[in-house]
Amino acid sequence: MLKGNKVGLRARHEDDIPVLRAELYDDVVNASRAEGGPWRPITPGSKDPRLVVDDKVQGVVPFSVVELDGGTLIGAATLWGIDNHNRAAHIGLGLLPSSRGKGYGTDVVAALCHYGFIVRGLQRLQVETLSDNAAMLRAAERNGFVREGVMRSSAWVMGEFLDEVLLGLLAQDWKPDSKG
Repeated sequence: MLKGNKVGLRARHEDDIPVLRAELYDDVVNASRAEGGPWRPITPGSKDPRLVVDDKVQGVVPFSVVELDGGTLIGAATLWGIDNHNRAAHIGLGLLPSSRGKGYGTDVVAALCHYGFIVRGLQRLQVETLSDNAAMLRAAERNGFVREGVMRSSAWVMGEFLDEVLLGLLAQDWKPDSKG
């Protein structure tokens, strides 16, 4: 398990899937804001690739996020779009509604940075998020990500086009805290 100050990133367990499905993906508004495509219902027990981990798939590493104190599941995090040639990847996370606003997001981003830069040896990590996603913008910027641009009207979300902010962080600019 990767450990931050408050959270751990661990492998996805089978019993995580129903919780993540109900709390994150069955919420039409939340899922529509978090994903690049339209929301669609997923049959319980199906092999939803957002939730069920296929260890043979390259280019994506999904984690379940747990509280270090007690091991309670609080969300999901992913290193995705891994480009081994250019040594770059994207990060993403989703916290269960009851776990939002507690500083976990900043810690999850820090743990993903540790994984990307130290464990995987990547040069660049990137975040794309909706311009009104203040929590993700704050979590990324607290970890040293720099706003590199705005992609105007690039996301179709619940009947309207929204802007996305692109943030990047290079390995040499990352300043890890003492825990990793």
